[in-house]
Amino acid sequence: MGPGSRRVRDALFSINGLIASLAIGAIALHGALRVTAPSMADLPLYAALLVGGVPLVWGLLVHVARLEFGADLLAGVSIVAAALLEQYLAGTLVVLMLSGGGALEHYAVRSASSVLDALAQRMPSVAHRRNGAALEDIPLDSVAVGDVLVVLPHEVCPADGTVVEGHGSMDESYLTGEPYVMSKTPGSFVLSGAVNGEEALTIRADREPVDSRYAKIMRVMEQSQQERPRLRRLADRLGALYTPIALALACAAWIVSGDPVRFLAVVVVATPCPLLIAIPVAIIGSISLSAKRSIVIRDPVALERLPSCGIMILDKTGTLTYGKPRVTDEHCAGGFDADEVLSLTASLEQYSKHPLAGAVVEAARGRGLMLQSAANIAEPPGQGLRGRIGEHEVRITHRRRLLEEQPALAPVIPPQQGGLECLVMIDGHFAARYLFRDAPRRESRSFIKHLGPRHGVSDVLLVSGDRESEVRYLADEVGIDRVYAGQSPEQKVEIVRAENERGQTVFVGDGINDAPALMTATVGVAMGTQSDIIIEAAGAVILDSSLERVDELLHISTRMRRIALQSAIGGMALSLCGMLIAGAGYLPPVAGALTQELIDVVVIVNALRVALPPKALTDF
Repeated sequence: MGPGSRRVRDALFSINGLIASLAIGAIALHGALRVTAPSMADLPLYAALLVGGVPLVWGLLVHVARLEFGADLLAGVSIVAAALLEQYLAGTLVVLMLSGGGALEHYAVRSASSVLDALAQRMPSVAHRRNGAALEDIPLDSVAVGDVLVVLPHEVCPADGTVVEGHGSMDESYLTGEPYVMSKTPGSFVLSGAVNGEEALTIRADREPVDSRYAKIMRVMEQSQQERPRLRRLADRLGALYTPIALALACAAWIVSGDPVRFLAVVVVATPCPLLIAIPVAIIGSISLSAKRSIVIRDPVALERLPSCGIMILDKTGTLTYGKPRVTDEHCAGGFDADEVLSLTASLEQYSKHPLAGAVVEAARGRGLMLQSAANIAEPPGQGLRGRIGEHEVRITHRRRLLEEQPALAPVIPPQQGGLECLVMIDGHFAARYLFRDAPRRESRSFIKHLGPRHGVSDVLLVSGDRESEVRYLADEVGIDRVYAGQSPEQKVEIVRAENERGQTVFVGDGINDAPALMTATVGVAMGTQSDIIIEAAGAVILDSSLERVDELLHISTRMRRIALQSAIGGMALSLCGMLIAGAGYLPPVAGALTQELIDVVVIVNALRVALPPKALTDF
């Protein structure tokens, strides 16, 4: 979004906010003056209608010139009619509803763009460049290809590059879709935006920051925001039908009777409060219910759109999986006891910072195995981990390194399979092979299976930046046929755009690399709160990262839509009956206003039901 359009948007937000504040103040002052100075009670309302109502009515006339007829148009006619009928309080209330709704809508659009600010703030403003034996802090924009930079513990990597010194790990999961913290040794490639671990790393910048992986994500994010689909609100779609009917009835009553009061009476009864009040009340109630279920609704429009989304696009890591490696298979060589080997392996791994070490320790503790102390621990870069535990020399390494050193072991080691692996040597003999995968969530398969029958989702896609073998494995486990592996953020956006051509989409993800796709989809749902960027990009945020909560969100939105439609259409039907009675001359303007107020009460009470939690919000 360019600076010009952003300034216009901010100006609209400010104007609507000022008008809404003026209307609230005028209504409050009117109430006070009715007690202290009745003759002056309407003066604040005059000011609100003049200062606030005139700009709103003028804006609605612009929409009429463009042949855009929504619920707001009838509200504008109601403001004029209320002024002519000297129903100043009613007119000011309509001004408040129009301006308040406009301010909230502009705020939602403005908050969506803050994701770019969050992305920019996440990157460091300076980089630590090595100058001889000293470090100098330079602006990020001054980093050049070939500069030697030091990334301190827990810092965000400032540029794409290659490790030249140090041994540690970096969390790249939000950028790449790979579920693991990645080990880094000299020669390893590092990504800008990745979070360094507990050891300082010295890297050589291979790209300028403006050309880095992170900068590309920012650019595609900005493009996604500019091209984000603009769908008509539920109230606007209903208002497009309701407004012409109401105005036609009012004009017909005037023409047939020859009395302009009939026109005013019909318009007052037709004031679209069921649309302007019932739907927002239902949305607010659903937002409240969602919050109680650890679901944060950032964009209320997401609740309106979700029931219409027939295509669900799911990220892999952290969405359908737990986002951390687990031991999924072990092969123990002949002559070794599986529990003893695992105990020795975990006893050594507890001293390592390697991403897979924790999975081995967790597997041992899960089987109730005791861990022992280790001595002579060494972890040379690229060679694995070794140490002495009791009377045994234990070494944990990878296949390529071991076969380079001892090619004769090739027939003994099981064939390579999908997932990550480590090989264990005890006293110089091959003892075990462990496989690791990012395990699917317990509920993933049943969740996928129920989407079609329960929620009308006709197509489910698995889109991930992870490797083909890992994504295919998960897809088979959970029952998804359409799979896209190894996808960059730009490619994910293109997939979402293609699916948007087929129908409305919901994208569920949890990493920074998912943020552009979240913004491109009809509805974006973020899992977890690990990243401010992903929260800013989503319309709804699942705080405790479970698919049960995603299902609850689907049910809440469907229930909200049903109750909102009941209230809006039921209220419009009652208003239509009142319009016919008013048009026939049996309901004067004042009585019509009271009738409309009664309809409003009925509609609001029905809409409030949405905040009451049902017996169950999941069905899988």
